[in-house]
Amino acid sequence: MGGGYLIWLWLREGKSIYFALMGAIILILYGVIPTFQPEGNFGRIYAAYGGIFIVMSLLWGWGIDHITPDRFDIIGGLIAMIGVFVIMYWPR
Repeated sequence: MGGGYLIWLWLREGKSIYFALMGAIILILYGVIPTFQPEGNFGRIYAAYGGIFIVMSLLWGWGIDHITPDRFDIIGGLIAMIGVFVIMYWPR
């Protein structure tokens, strides 16, 4: 979340290029960290991260931007997390 936010601040709010560089480093790490997960399937890992990203985005907006999620945001986040659990833990 932080990496994208730093890029946003650089592009949309006119912050220093250092915000962009730090954002880029964080986003690169975001791409590397999933490779350390025990699950070996790229698609499953990134699908799970996508669901978690949705929920974290809502929490970020609530905590940082002070935008309270409405009931549809909460329902959508719950659906995303159900999807994560189905993808990662449903017996095959």
